Amino acid sequence: MIKGVLFDFSGTLFRIESAERWWAAVSSAAGLALSAEELAEGGRRLEVSGALPGGPAPRAVPPELAEAWATRDLSADRHRAAYAGLVRAAGSPMAELADALYDRHMTPEAWDPYPDAESTLRELRRRGVPIAVVSNIGWDLRPVFRAHGLDELVDAYLLSFEFGAQKPHPSIFQEACDRLGLAPQDVLMVGDDRRADVGAAALGCSLHLVDHLPVDRRPAGLSPLLELLN
Repeated sequence: MIKGVLFDFSGTLFRIESAERWWAAVSSAAGLALSAEELAEGGRRLEVSGALPGGPAPRAVPPELAEAWATRDLSADRHRAAYAGLVRAAGSPMAELADALYDRHMTPEAWDPYPDAESTLRELRRRGVPIAVVSNIGWDLRPVFRAHGLDELVDAYLLSFEFGAQKPHPSIFQEACDRLGLAPQDVLMVGDDRRADVGAAALGCSLHLVDHLPVDRRPAGLSPLLELLN
C-alpha cells in the first residue's frame, strides 16, 4: 500500500518557461529593443545551446564546461558556471546577459505549475499522504513553491546540491523516505526522467513516470497517480 509520494520538480510538478519567453523577459529588463524575429532567434540559439535549466539538454557541451556540467547539480557555483557558460556559448547579445538570464530562471515567474499539480497535491494532503520533492538541482526551489501557493503541501525537500548526492543514487531517495517516516516499499516516486527517477525503483519504491511536456500539452499527467493510491 502506498503511504507517501516523492515528486520530481522540473518537468513533473513545474515546467520552465520557453527559451524565447526567458530571453524576452531578460532582454526587456535590460532595455534592449528587439524585434520579434530577434527574440525568436535569441530563444532558438539559447535552446540549441542547452542554456536554459529545465529545458532541452545541450547538443554539445564545450570542453571547458565539461567538468562543471557533469557535476552541476552538486554545487550552486558549478550549476551557475555550467549554465551561464552555455549562455555565453550561444553568442551575443545573450552572452552579455548571462548572469541575468541565470538569475531569471530561479524566479517564480519563470516557472509554471502543471494544470493538475495543485489539485493533485491538495488531494494527497486531504488523504493524509505525506509528500517530498526530490530534485537534481543547483539552487533553492522553495521560493517557487511558496510563490505558487504549493509550499504548504510539501513535507520535505531533498535537493541534490544541499544533500551532496543526486538521482539516481539510492541515498537521496532513502533520505526522502526517512524524512517522511516511511519504508521505500510504501512510497511512490513520480518523475519524468527515465534515467534519474528510476533510481527510486531500485530502492523498492513504486514508480509513476510522466512526460516532460509544455504545460498546455499535459493537462492531466499527474491525476492518474491518485488511482494508484486507491
